[in-house]
Amino acid sequence: MSDIRIATAEDQILLEKEAKYCSYGDTVHYIEPPRIFSRCEGSYVWDTEDQAYLDLQMWYSAVNFGYANPRLNNALKQQIDTLPQIASQYLHKGKIELSEMIAVDAKKKFGLDGRVHFNVGGSQSIEDSLKVVRNASNGKSLMFAFEGGYHGRTLGASSITSSFRYRRRYGHFGERANFIPFPYHFRGPKGMTKEEYGSHCVQQFARLFETEYNGVWDPKTSQCEYAAFYVEPIQGTGGYVIPPMNFYRELKHVLDQHGILMVSDEIQMGFYRTGKLWSIEHFDVQPDVIVFGKALTNGLNPLGGIWAREELINPKIFPPGSTHSTFASNPLGTAVGLEMFKMTSEVDYGAMVMAKGKYFLEGLQDLQKRFPIIGDVDGLGLALRCEICGPDGFTPDKATLDYMVEEGMKGDMLVDGQKLGLILDVGGYYKNVITLAPSLEISYPEIDLGLKLLEQLLVRATKR
Repeated sequence: MSDIRIATAEDQILLEKEAKYCSYGDTVHYIEPPRIFSRCEGSYVWDTEDQAYLDLQMWYSAVNFGYANPRLNNALKQQIDTLPQIASQYLHKGKIELSEMIAVDAKKKFGLDGRVHFNVGGSQSIEDSLKVVRNASNGKSLMFAFEGGYHGRTLGASSITSSFRYRRRYGHFGERANFIPFPYHFRGPKGMTKEEYGSHCVQQFARLFETEYNGVWDPKTSQCEYAAFYVEPIQGTGGYVIPPMNFYRELKHVLDQHGILMVSDEIQMGFYRTGKLWSIEHFDVQPDVIVFGKALTNGLNPLGGIWAREELINPKIFPPGSTHSTFASNPLGTAVGLEMFKMTSEVDYGAMVMAKGKYFLEGLQDLQKRFPIIGDVDGLGLALRCEICGPDGFTPDKATLDYMVEEGMKGDMLVDGQKLGLILDVGGYYKNVITLAPSLEISYPEIDLGLKLLEQLLVRATKR
């Protein structure tokens, strides 16, 4: 095992400049010294010393289709040579056709007419969804959201994100959330099946409406104080927690009974991460609003947006000027988004992702059998989790996972004579979960390689 890596002279100069000139507000240095990267391709990134790292988190699932995907890169290049920019109040073909593609797909899957509104990223699109929801509910600013949920760090988005540390220093600006327990079966009550626990969580939520004295419902007027329930169908930052298949169907029944909208945050799990275009499709419910971002453009352009039911977003109820962003629906982003949809429609992309995810999960399950510190593994498509625990297989062990992340970034592991690093992402309520979001284009040999590298890190962790 190598010692802590020393930055090169060139990197050291850059790091000194970063320390002096860069805001740390959007920076987290998980290792010291931080790596500086110079190129990327497929499932790999290379640092300034040309050391390769297999990336199993792909920019928090923004690069679903692999780094420097030739087809998507070429779509961007071609658009640069034709219509690279135009003010968002003007029309261009890409905006219209991409909106149509998303809306027609939603009509086919959910049986609902709707419209698409673009913005420059996930958090900004959450903000737009809050405007749509508040407008449709006569200005209600209270929302339901989940414990462990993450919806962004703009002021409105952080107010419905369960981590208080994201809003502690800024106060509240309008929205507030009532955070409801998520059916996290591994850490739930013992003696219940996953489906029973899902029903139990819904029943606990439903009891809020049994009497006015539970604080959210006026039975005399049949009105709820809360406008919408913001859900991540599979929790992202919360640790890729996958609920039972009955959960959202039962939850939606309660919401519909009380006139509460369901907003599906697909920013991290959308665009086939779970084997479906939208992760909510796995659960047989009709969302009222879908929020998307990240992988729409494979990380090449900051484009996100919302789809909402016609009744919520038609021009009479949500007229021109309701919200605006200078770079929304920009032609570079919509060109890549259209090409992504075309690319994924030419093969059974969902089946491919599900097959790879099953293979990867089986490999994780094998590691779990051999390493007691793995408390839980689970997955849906290529959204996979591996929870690192103490020797009892249950007590959260953040320190061990931090150690594994640092070891992976040393770039000194050997597989078949090749020296490699491994990029992992940390999530979970206790920051002890490896949240695995590999490229959806990852090959089976690369999955095998990732499992071998994980095994080496687990060996190091148990022997340290």
